[in-house]
Amino acid sequence: MYKVLLADDERLDLEGMKAFIPWEKLGMEVVEGVTNGFAACRVLEEQAVDILVTDIRMPHMSGLELAQRASEIRKNIKIIFVSGYQDFQYAKQALKLNAWNYVLKPMDDQELIDSLSQIRSHLDEERTREAAYSQMEPLMRNEYLQQLLEGTYSDTARIKLEQDYGLGSFAWPARAAVLEMDDLAWKLIPAGGREGMDNPDWMHQVVALCMTHGIECVCRLSRKRAALLLQEQAAVPVVKGLLDAIRNNFTFTLTAGLGGPCTGLEEVQSSYRQAVEALDYKIFHGKGQLIEIGDVRRSEKEDIKHLDERLGALFSAMTRYDLVAIHDEIEALFQAARSLKTGFTIRSFSLNILMKLDQHLHTMNEDLFKLLDIEFHKLDIIMQFETIQDIQSWLRRQAYELSELLHKKKQKKNWKLVQDVQRYVKDRLSVNMTLKDAAEHFSFSPNYLGQLFKEETGRNFSEYLIALRMEKAGELLRQTNLKIYEIAEQVGYRYLPYFSRQFKETYGMTPMEYRRS
Repeated sequence: MYKVLLADDERLDLEGMKAFIPWEKLGMEVVEGVTNGFAACRVLEEQAVDILVTDIRMPHMSGLELAQRASEIRKNIKIIFVSGYQDFQYAKQALKLNAWNYVLKPMDDQELIDSLSQIRSHLDEERTREAAYSQMEPLMRNEYLQQLLEGTYSDTARIKLEQDYGLGSFAWPARAAVLEMDDLAWKLIPAGGREGMDNPDWMHQVVALCMTHGIECVCRLSRKRAALLLQEQAAVPVVKGLLDAIRNNFTFTLTAGLGGPCTGLEEVQSSYRQAVEALDYKIFHGKGQLIEIGDVRRSEKEDIKHLDERLGALFSAMTRYDLVAIHDEIEALFQAARSLKTGFTIRSFSLNILMKLDQHLHTMNEDLFKLLDIEFHKLDIIMQFETIQDIQSWLRRQAYELSELLHKKKQKKNWKLVQDVQRYVKDRLSVNMTLKDAAEHFSFSPNYLGQLFKEETGRNFSEYLIALRMEKAGELLRQTNLKIYEIAEQVGYRYLPYFSRQFKETYGMTPMEYRRS
């Protein structure tokens, strides 16, 4: 409800405005009706009045003087003048005071109601803008801090960072840190008694805890990562204290990567990149740890580089149903794993292989857990094995079984037709395609082709098409500098908001957040 103050030295007019104007219907309430300007000023000082309706001529203080005082007390107050004097001089002065309207007596109630309705619409728009700004301000702060970390900030961003966000008085040198939630998929998918994180915005808790630790330069990078900028001397103890606080207060843990020192805004990007690089070695150092870039050994860097190459060779062998090559590649992977220091990191290494395999299968429209008919939380079995040989044997059996299942699927009746349909769809991702279009191309009825497609792939044609478009969109976001709307068009979306909504439903983040992560 908007608050209205009425001021008129003629009591009959004052009571008439109170009684005959449908204030509640207008979304307004009359907080007071006064007969002079001094009384009106007292009300204005005591209450947050939105609208002042005042007579022009009143004893001791005119309506024009009251309006001027009101504007000083309440900067954005809206004013309507009411007067029986048809004097153009009054109207001119009223306009100078930014009066909303000038209503003559004897007053037409409808004219006043119309003016009040216009004011209400204007106030509604102002509140909407203010609400939008209050929501956008944290997002803009986060955006500017991300630009700083990525080295893409503009002069405008620099000014905002220095003047509004305190970096102008920041005590350099500093170090960038990146926090990453451990076992993200497990935390977001409760299963088998494991306590999960049902709230997809769990990172807000982390950011809030950072603030309580006096860390002001903190921004969210993605649904699993946040970045901090800390004074160099305090960086290590502050991050360690933060990790301990997370471990003690929440059901999840964080691992932190810490970059080297930087002496100004222009060097922050280098420290940030080092922090991200340090996080890549969690597989060797373990979860819930602080990993400083200086602690990373050269041999670990080489191991990470070769790991992806080995995994690629393993996945290729599984796709070809080459059991000998599968055996050899797993042997090579675990030969490298034997150099790891602890059983914990070896098990983490093995889980990482499975997660990479699941990601690879998704590119083939397959699902690791559906193919093996196991539930995610049952991978805890890896933690129960006593030797590296046990883990290796178990993974080898799973790889053989997966490879055989994939091979059998390829041999199924009608699989070639489905593959042709899939190729046809992949070649026309930028076209607004439907099942009917594909059916006409292959001379089948839509119902028959749709049923056949679902039998062979386990998903509807539309689900497959969306998954394919989202996969291609993710690839373009990772590997090109195309604008978001250009990528949307290349994968068959003409309406950008719908593309963004579909992308967020698939990946759990917006296209821009995905590109940054």
